[in-house]
Amino acid sequence: MALDDKTIIQLFHRGGKHTNAAFKEIVAVYGPRLYAQIRSIARSHELTNDILQNVFVKVFQNLNEFNQESTLYTWMYRIARNETLNFLDKENRRTGIDIDPPLLEILAGGRNPDVLDEEKISELLFKAIDTLPEKQRQVFELKYLQELHYSEISKLLDTSEGSLKASFHHARQKIETFLRNQLNL
Repeated sequence: MALDDKTIIQLFHRGGKHTNAAFKEIVAVYGPRLYAQIRSIARSHELTNDILQNVFVKVFQNLNEFNQESTLYTWMYRIARNETLNFLDKENRRTGIDIDPPLLEILAGGRNPDVLDEEKISELLFKAIDTLPEKQRQVFELKYLQELHYSEISKLLDTSEGSLKASFHHARQKIETFLRNQLNL
């Protein structure tokens, strides 16, 4: 059973082997979510792993300064987002194409998505996402790709749930239009 944020922080501050145990818990509990967040931006498994490693180094180095005004995930989310954007700027690879088989499905009208190969589906979806304005892209990635609840996204982005729902709705419509045009539906 995963420890709650408060317990993890207390364990971390105890020092020694407790610090290591706390950090292992952070990696186990939050690693998959951070990976998904980073991957939605970096689009490459290799880059995502590099960035995630950098994120965990920064988390470890700065955990003493975590003031617990937000959840641990919210704090790490911001670190991960900044680290990802900075890393990609340095690498000048904002539009990486190396995509593993996706966990995504496109349900496009009467056309059977199985006819398209998975890499093509992923490429089209990510191209569609890239056409969105920044806020809509962020909301879509958090809601659709990371499957977060609006309440979680609201805390992460410091925005009302109503605004998030509207942004997601508009993003979804734009993506559907883009995909229909690309697939000639």
